[in-house]
Amino acid sequence: MTKKERAAIIVERLKKEYPDSCSLEATKDYELLFATRLAAQCTDARVNMVTEVLYSRYPTLEALAAAPEEDIAEIVKPCGLFRTKARDIKLGANKIIDDFGGKVPDTMEELLTIPGVGRKTANLILSDIFGQPAIVADTHCMRIAGKLGLTDSGRDPYKVEMDLKKIVEPAEQASLCHRFVHFGRDICTARSPKCSLCPLSDICRENLKNQKKKD
Repeated sequence: MTKKERAAIIVERLKKEYPDSCSLEATKDYELLFATRLAAQCTDARVNMVTEVLYSRYPTLEALAAAPEEDIAEIVKPCGLFRTKARDIKLGANKIIDDFGGKVPDTMEELLTIPGVGRKTANLILSDIFGQPAIVADTHCMRIAGKLGLTDSGRDPYKVEMDLKKIVEPAEQASLCHRFVHFGRDICTARSPKCSLCPLSDICRENLKNQKKKD
């Protein structure tokens, strides 16, 4: 079985397990951008609770840009790294207003100029807001793709991104990465993965290796 064939099977099986992909809640382009920033080392569920408060207090991009950084920090404190995240949100809001006319840009190069935005966040925005093919190579994606045998690039996010782009159909790339997050939390956990419950155990490279060792 080629990596591309394995990827196609994984896409279809995880699609059945997790029909809904992205779990971050947002109604505006900048809301998703800042929610993704807050999600670093924090659960999506907690981010959604925090952004509900943040965006009700500051309902426009202009309001966020003008908000005292200390106020933003106090609201986002439950997400961890709150001072850095608050600074990035305020600077990011001003950057979007000043340089992009109040609209989140739609290119990787421009997105990377926004404070706190790396390739992972940029790819999520390109896919979820602008419908562009993109691989969001977060920790779940890198770990699970490696276990399944879709990449041999370890924990190098750029290399994993490039590997998966070659074998995953463009229309399925972003959704697969979102589903890896759900799958990584429910079944393929970093510690004590539930291989007996896994819908991918028969094609998982690591599981097959472990079975051979037992035999």
